Amino acid sequence: MKTTKKIQLPESEMPKAWYNIIADMKNQPLPMLNPGTKQPLKPEEMEGLFAKGLVEQEFSKERYIEIPDEVWQLYKIYRPSPLVRASGLEKALDTPAKIYFKNESVSPVGSHKLNSAIPQAYYNKIQGIKHITTETGAGQWGSAMSIACKHFGLDLQVYMVKVSYDQKPYRKFVMQTYGAEVIPSPSTRTAAGRSYLEKHPNSPGSLGVAISEAVEAAVTHPDTRYTLGSVLNHVILHQTIIGLEAEKQLEMAGDYPDVVIGCFGGGSNFSGITFPFLRHNLVDGKTTRFIAAEPASCPKLTRGKFEYDFGDTIGMTPLIPMFTLGHDFEPAAIHAGGLRYHGAGSIVSQLLKDGLIEAQAVKQLDTFDAGVLFARSEGIIPAPESTHAIAVAIREALKAKEEGKEKTILFNLSGHGLIDMAAYDNYFAGKLTNFEVPDASIEDNIAKLEKLA
Repeated sequence: MKTTKKIQLPESEMPKAWYNIIADMKNQPLPMLNPGTKQPLKPEEMEGLFAKGLVEQEFSKERYIEIPDEVWQLYKIYRPSPLVRASGLEKALDTPAKIYFKNESVSPVGSHKLNSAIPQAYYNKIQGIKHITTETGAGQWGSAMSIACKHFGLDLQVYMVKVSYDQKPYRKFVMQTYGAEVIPSPSTRTAAGRSYLEKHPNSPGSLGVAISEAVEAAVTHPDTRYTLGSVLNHVILHQTIIGLEAEKQLEMAGDYPDVVIGCFGGGSNFSGITFPFLRHNLVDGKTTRFIAAEPASCPKLTRGKFEYDFGDTIGMTPLIPMFTLGHDFEPAAIHAGGLRYHGAGSIVSQLLKDGLIEAQAVKQLDTFDAGVLFARSEGIIPAPESTHAIAVAIREALKAKEEGKEKTILFNLSGHGLIDMAAYDNYFAGKLTNFEVPDASIEDNIAKLEKLA
């Protein structure tokens, strides 16, 4: 029997609502706290930073939230994305496991980030907001916001982590092509950037610092709001369209996953692929495993601590209950820039705390080994972030081979690596190294946090 390579969902079957996993969680995430009062954050306290419609989603406990028609129509530019049987990778591994991947690299910006950028721009537009600030690590989120803002007629200012700004100039060019202003962070544009540079003049930057700058720029300018590419509940909500589609596509294939895997920075892509399937564990008694694949150099899930912490480095955001390495943590300059973040979102953190999901750390060289094998067997060069999920999928497939068991593995190909070829060049030239964080570094950063959890 021949294997169907691509499972295509008709446009008419694209989900009309996002899935909110909070409705089905037995243990609800702890509330975010106002950093000044240390009291639970109220929705109105977030409305100076985010569009009101997004704040409503952030605090919602509704199981399904309808996708606005204008957003749904724009999704159709690239959605539904294909579910692909990785038959070439299966053959290369000689595994009895069936491996599927959701190909989110087909979006105009080459990653899953557009799934949240479009609705975030939409809700700002209908509120009458004119200007948007944001940050970006590797550039995928900034690219997504730049095209979304251009569609809705919004100005966009992007603070891009300096090491990625230098490593990935083509991401900067993509954002500029769509009309965004791109600023390397830390910068001298903001008080947050200037104060950080005084202490760390040669800093390569981090997502935490870039968030501080973008937040400051938003709150100090009229008619301006901030958008975020991961971590918060409303971002994770938007990304569930990935798993909702995959659920329908696997049903078309007559299959269901034993393991679902996503790479992990703040949680958007991991949550997007896993939460619709995790619902069946929570509600229907399924026993699927869910694995977050993070860098060994930024191991907030595998080696961090569960505490209240800021989402940014300077301390301008609400306090979030999260697994964290401490907001002062500055990750190594690995090429998976989208995963270089110190903390995890509150929903994912609660699920990990409750043992409902797992986490594995992967070394940088292992990720590129996996990415090259995937490219040579499946024909797609993956983003450095996505190679973390591929590496864990390979681990699971080889484990199935050792055990002589059939297993169905699903992972999210969160983006392609065609703008990341400098990273692959360094890999082939033997210039990439592994880096693991010393225990003392983590302990020092965690020790600075006020114990509120």
